[in-house]
Amino acid sequence: MTTSEQPRIAGIESRSIDYVPLNERHGKLWHLGPLWFMSNAQIATLAVGLISISEGASLFWSVVSIVLGTAVGTLFMAFHSAQGPQLGLPQMIQSRPQFGYVGALLVWLFAYVQYAGFNVFNTILAAESVHSTVHAPTKMWIVVVTIVAFVIALIGYDIIHRAEQVLTYLMIVIFGLFTIALFFLHYPAGTFDVGTFQATPFLGQFGVVAGYQISWAIYVSDYSRYLPPGVTVRKTFLWTYFGSAIGGGWMMVVGSVLAAWAGKNFSGTGIPEIKAAGDHLFHGYGSIVLGLAAFGLISVTALNMYGGSLTLISAMDSFRKVVPSTGVRIVTVGITALLSLVGALTATNDFLSRFNQFLLLVLYLFIPWTAVNLVDYYLVRRGHYAIAEIFKPNGIYTRWGWRGIVAYLVGFGAMVPFFSVSGMFTGWIAHAMDGADISFFIGLPVAGILYWALCRNLDIDAEVRLAQQEQAELDPGAQEARWSR
Repeated sequence: MTTSEQPRIAGIESRSIDYVPLNERHGKLWHLGPLWFMSNAQIATLAVGLISISEGASLFWSVVSIVLGTAVGTLFMAFHSAQGPQLGLPQMIQSRPQFGYVGALLVWLFAYVQYAGFNVFNTILAAESVHSTVHAPTKMWIVVVTIVAFVIALIGYDIIHRAEQVLTYLMIVIFGLFTIALFFLHYPAGTFDVGTFQATPFLGQFGVVAGYQISWAIYVSDYSRYLPPGVTVRKTFLWTYFGSAIGGGWMMVVGSVLAAWAGKNFSGTGIPEIKAAGDHLFHGYGSIVLGLAAFGLISVTALNMYGGSLTLISAMDSFRKVVPSTGVRIVTVGITALLSLVGALTATNDFLSRFNQFLLLVLYLFIPWTAVNLVDYYLVRRGHYAIAEIFKPNGIYTRWGWRGIVAYLVGFGAMVPFFSVSGMFTGWIAHAMDGADISFFIGLPVAGILYWALCRNLDIDAEVRLAQQEQAELDPGAQEARWSR
């Protein structure tokens, strides 16, 4: 692993999975707020709030489940965000201490599928948003959206942060006016009644919302790793948490309101409803909102390409040592963009049900991972890692981290009877509960507690001593900051 200054081509970021040294640390902590606000404040997130309404729940209970799911799910991604400045590493490479140099491929495969999957949905929505106002073929817009997102992802970290800051200000104004306009729409009778509580759609909505927020956990450190290690864990957590929770909760509630307003005529994507509701403010305003939505989706598509590139490089590095370079980033961002493009061009029209299924799959796959990773960081190793060892195939973290793998598999297995994915699979316990899905509450403690128990015999003090001996491979100043916490 090298920490020397990497060559850049025309301002393109060259670092990837390698450690970010102190002399390259920059940015301000508050930048995390707009980044995660805008990453969530886009219409793919709006679609997440449609699930319970589509299954017959009242608007009141839909909003309650959205608020609770957002509050709980965002906790985990925000705790992951705090790891970035302290370790100076992207998120997925941090899985090696728990799962091993090669064993981490297990979660990296799932992560890469997630990046590609979300980008398929994001790209389709962005293209349809533009198509609704500029009537060129949707597939042409899919290609355009992919190319623009590719360029942003390739330039890298700094331009992504700057783009999200600008879009945040625009979103607050433009979508804020749109939200006010929703109060003046004519809704079906009984829309705002409390209604009858139904466990199945309530828990289904909760799980999808929590899963959506947790899905950010696999790359949240990617966008905080350039911050100096002196920033506190608490402040990093708070800026990430409130940015993500406010942006995500806002969009999901709006999605639920639009679905309640449209009733049986709801389109499934929310795009026609946004256009129609916006035009109630004045004719053409709906198109303005959708234009902003398209830019927001392009930015989040770039985030996924960036994170997908880092994950792909991590996987390649498990087989053959990868020297961080601009060329490697160009290739891996390009591959990620191409896969997303092909998926978007060949996707079916059954958007809402497929998106629901995909979000639940994400939840199932990453609940045990997030439990293992967070328990390791905050309870087992307490943020003390021998960073140089993470990049050694036969280092102290070994090739196969059996503790993490066992905890993950057992946690996932414990969730299976509680799975409830409409049209795909319902576990026997979920079936007995009329389809209510509580797998979230099972996998998280099972995987986390088991991993903590399996790590009781780890010699953490020896790891800390070795990490301190390897200071020469990192910035001495960075090490001093890390060990003095």
